[in-house]
Amino acid sequence: MTTYAVDAWTALADPTRREIFARLAVRPRSVTDLASELPVSRPAVSQHLRVLKNADLVRVRPEGTRRIYAVDPDGLRAMRAELEMFWSAALINFKRLVEAEPQENGVRP
Repeated sequence: MTTYAVDAWTALADPTRREIFARLAVRPRSVTDLASELPVSRPAVSQHLRVLKNADLVRVRPEGTRRIYAVDPDGLRAMRAELEMFWSAALINFKRLVEAEPQENGVRP
């Protein structure tokens, strides 16, 4: 079986994967637990979890005969850093635009 690399943003673009990820952010769960709460089959949940795992957004650990999935803090940290980079760039650009606008009555904020 071929595994395709997918980035975290692409992985979370799917609404079902976002819902699975949100549920895992509350607490770790098994595939069976997740499937019982969602309108998708257990095999579909497994496929979504595989994508999230390949995107480094979830970790899996064996617990007896079950596999327990949880949010991977390292993957979440990487997404947050990327988002903060975008936000910082947007704020810098906004500041530049505001400072470049002509001021009415010669008064600057």
